[in-house]
Amino acid sequence: MKLLRAATVTVADLSRTISNYETYFDYTVVERGEISPELAESWGTPKSAGCPYAVMQPASGADIFLRFVEQAPVEGFKALRSYGWNAIEICVQDVIAVNERMLDSPFEIIGPPNKIPGLDAIHPMQVKGPDEEIVYLTQINDDLPEYNLPRAGSLIDKLFILVMGSSDMEASAKWMQEKCGLAFGREMDIPYTMIAKAYGTPLDELHRICTLIHDKDVFLELDQYPDAATPRPNHEDMLVPGCAIGTLWHPDFDSLPGPWLTAPTVREGAIYKGKRVGVLKDLDGTLIEMVEG
Repeated sequence: MKLLRAATVTVADLSRTISNYETYFDYTVVERGEISPELAESWGTPKSAGCPYAVMQPASGADIFLRFVEQAPVEGFKALRSYGWNAIEICVQDVIAVNERMLDSPFEIIGPPNKIPGLDAIHPMQVKGPDEEIVYLTQINDDLPEYNLPRAGSLIDKLFILVMGSSDMEASAKWMQEKCGLAFGREMDIPYTMIAKAYGTPLDELHRICTLIHDKDVFLELDQYPDAATPRPNHEDMLVPGCAIGTLWHPDFDSLPGPWLTAPTVREGAIYKGKRVGVLKDLDGTLIEMVEG
């Protein structure tokens, strides 16, 4: 079972964002409205009530979504400099063709297509959007020995990994296992160019990352962030800028121990489909939305 359900990203101009993701990602709006007071309260962000939002789906029709919520920008927010959800990873059919498309787009290429030595199964690139959202665009050529990986059904397809920056990666991974019912994948020390550039450290410096899985599906990456990272700035009682919420299915919802920010409740819409939903806040204050699977 693939547990990843959605990522929620806050943006300054919802109409601009919709146009960008329609034009350059081939995504389609499947739901639009304003955040209800009840939903905002469940996130612990009551002042997000009334914010316009749109849920978008890839051209493949995959049942995994991006939700964009319009909020005022937060002064000083920069990608990759704070704890929390810091990137979304989307699978693509042809990363070279995607790179060509991004060359003449509002998305800044911060990592051109680059094959990783010894890891022929994937061919990634990375872009940064107008709202400091980081998107990995990854062509998948094969499975890995430990994991099943998705194949794209359209040029730019579905979200398949969420990336979290942590103040204490080991503690965060343990918390996610205990509270979200996940399993540990593996830990690695790798050169991580984007983090190195964000913090001005040597490009060949090694950074610790780990993965979390369910069965053989890998869908969460946790990165140990440098000491210079900070809690994410935000407007009081509103969602944080950038990627604000990760939404997961869970096949045994009643086994989850909480503590929930508010009591789980049935919610409607493209993401929830009339299932119970509860929201957790991790050790760094990151929001994880759990949906009854």
